[in-house]
Amino acid sequence: MLEQQNTILVCIDMQENLAKAMFDRERLIANSCKLISGFTVLNLPILWTEQNPERLGGTLPEIAMGMPAGARPVSKMSFSCCGSGDFVQALKARRRTDVLLIGIETHICVLQTAMDLLGLGFRVQVAADCVCSRTPENNAVGIERMRSMGVQITSVETALFELLGSAAEPRFKEVAKIIK
Repeated sequence: MLEQQNTILVCIDMQENLAKAMFDRERLIANSCKLISGFTVLNLPILWTEQNPERLGGTLPEIAMGMPAGARPVSKMSFSCCGSGDFVQALKARRRTDVLLIGIETHICVLQTAMDLLGLGFRVQVAADCVCSRTPENNAVGIERMRSMGVQITSVETALFELLGSAAEPRFKEVAKIIK
């Protein structure tokens, strides 16, 4: 179960040129924005990456707008975020045990990051409604591979309500508005 004191959101390669090729990009973007907004309301840490930004462009404006003020994406060339020493250092500096993954592409960068994070001892979840690939088949393969390795599969609503824990949480109404 995700808890506020243990959880960090990692947004992988939500870039303009990659998003154009995704089979269900509108759903991906809308759901990711909801999750990022919920993390912002709860004041929870978010890291995000860009794969070869010189070639693939920057983060989608809708996504970048929700990122923490003053923070910058981690640029990487490896498919796994963990192939970047800057990413691993930034992640470890947040001192969290649970990583919630979203991003592009499910069967490549998200999958390889999940595998490496498990190897580093993190508990990993992926929001299935916030990941995408160019084809539905590859998306399904990525989710199934992660599930078979022990990654917990979740959704925007499930994750945010787990993080809230109770309707008595002071920010419940604000987060509930994001989901509706």
